[in-house]
Amino acid sequence: MTTTVNPTTGEPLEEYPDHDADEVAWRLARAWTGYEHWAARPLDERLDLLRSVADSLESRKPELARLMTQEMGKPIAQAEAEVDKCAWVCRHYAEHAPKYLERREIDTDAARSYVRFDPLGPVFAVMPWNFPLWQVFRFAAPSIALGNVGLLKHATNVTGCSLAIEGVFAGAGAPDGVFQALLIDHDQAATVIADERVRGVTLTGSNSAGKVIASRAGEHLKKTVLELGGSDPFIVLDDADLDRAAEVGVNSRLINSGQSCIAAKRFIVHAAVADAFIERFRARLEALSIGDPSDRDTEVGPLAREDLRDDLHDQVQRSQKEGATLVTGGQPLDRAGFFYAPTLLTDVGPHVPAGAEETFGPVAAVITVADDDDAVAIANSTEFGLGASLWTRDLDRAERLAGSIQVGSVFVNELVKSDPRVPFGGVKGSGYGRELGEFGIHEFANIKTVWVEHP
Repeated sequence: MTTTVNPTTGEPLEEYPDHDADEVAWRLARAWTGYEHWAARPLDERLDLLRSVADSLESRKPELARLMTQEMGKPIAQAEAEVDKCAWVCRHYAEHAPKYLERREIDTDAARSYVRFDPLGPVFAVMPWNFPLWQVFRFAAPSIALGNVGLLKHATNVTGCSLAIEGVFAGAGAPDGVFQALLIDHDQAATVIADERVRGVTLTGSNSAGKVIASRAGEHLKKTVLELGGSDPFIVLDDADLDRAAEVGVNSRLINSGQSCIAAKRFIVHAAVADAFIERFRARLEALSIGDPSDRDTEVGPLAREDLRDDLHDQVQRSQKEGATLVTGGQPLDRAGFFYAPTLLTDVGPHVPAGAEETFGPVAAVITVADDDDAVAIANSTEFGLGASLWTRDLDRAERLAGSIQVGSVFVNELVKSDPRVPFGGVKGSGYGRELGEFGIHEFANIKTVWVEHP
């Protein structure tokens, strides 16, 4: 039995019975049968389903947003925006999948040679709680457009969201077996990965979870895509627009109350502008509205679980012991629920916890650097390599430095974000493979060469 908890109050929400072995076996069989039928359907029919799913998401937006807010504390306006983004990714693939999946003619000495993109089969997704809908639709929309089917093991604290997503697909007319939720534990997940009918595994989660999933999938030669943690640098050079950089920097660090893998976490600031940037950042941080995430004026809600809040506080305390200076915040709030004060640390070295570890909450760490080379070196000094934000008025300078930063994406004068139109993913300890865009729809495709000679 799984019990969800409201992080705003700390009180239980709902109880859900877990799926036993027989239920899992039935759903796996259903997924394979569903795949055989779904892959054979015309592309236009598959894309019509995505349009219907988008319509269903939009019609159910108030209900779905409220459920996210209740289960993991996302501020309601951000929750509504997340539903809209899920509808967008469905509509994106409904429009662009024909181009992404068209045959690619290759010039060889054959009479005809080309590459075609065929589905692989059921894809098993292990997804986190922080973006309960978006993380799922980011994998599901391209996979289902291609002709694969989805099996979802969601984080247990958003079990209601998991079942709601299953309901969205069913309500949109998805054929039997095209998308199913699995209410299972880690041992059962290993069984699912091992099942010969499962042809791919995708995970969004921690670095440690990625290693476990990759190892289990590797034992069975299953294709994997891993989108893992991040400690994204937000680099502010000496010619940056400081007002804009501070505004966007706070927004990036505090999106989803700081619980985002691609949030700016390490603010690497040129010494010449460090004091001015810190003052702007502090003022904006202290002006944020903290409170009940169901209130539309709330900008920062609670952390999703009590243990996450406690772990974050431990990182802040350890960072101070190792030389970091606390500018503001730095403690849990004295109220019901799992709230933590928006926090700014300066004098952070690259090996201090706030500079070396992923901080998953409203904590920003400022690292001061002397020049561009120092900034890039500090940006690359972490095990992570998900995204980076770079701030300068000199775009040639920005694009030159972007090539040296070891991450999956660099955003110049903008916060790092996932967008259906461009590939998203990381390098190093942040995982491998890409989601979204044209590259994302090919990750779980059989990229098949066809070589034709005259008889």
